[in-house]
Amino acid sequence: MRLKSNWLRALERIGAAAAPEECCALLLGHQPKGGASSAVFQLSEVWPCLNTWEPKAERCQRFLIDPREHLLAQRWARQRGVQVLGSLHSHPTSPAEPSATDLALAVAPTLMLIHSGLAGPGPAGEPSAPLGGLGAWWLPGDGAAPLALEIQIAP
Repeated sequence: MRLKSNWLRALERIGAAAAPEECCALLLGHQPKGGASSAVFQLSEVWPCLNTWEPKAERCQRFLIDPREHLLAQRWARQRGVQVLGSLHSHPTSPAEPSATDLALAVAPTLMLIHSGLAGPGPAGEPSAPLGGLGAWWLPGDGAAPLALEIQIAP
């Protein structure tokens, strides 16, 4: 997954604005032809969203993007020649890897970017996956395991 360095600051600010709740946003850009394993996702825009999970008390561990907001983002992206690739959300107190709940609620195939509030290495065997607490994942669907994606920073 490739993103511009200024998006790192934006992603951190989105997380900080929502804290202590989970933040959420939609990721817009270009999907590689041939699937996630053959090329690099190009992230061009981040669409910050409100976490609308109910009950509100559970928003520190759950997130929900309003479907109307998702439709607006899809329309906006289509008009600009990009697509909604997936979503960003935060794990304020857990690692930057998909939880069982994330996997159960995700509509795959999708890209998932997770910002962790924890410092340190990512999942076992994937030291390059998180970047400052950031992990990128491709969820192929059909019961297949999530695929950790390398994060490349463009100037």
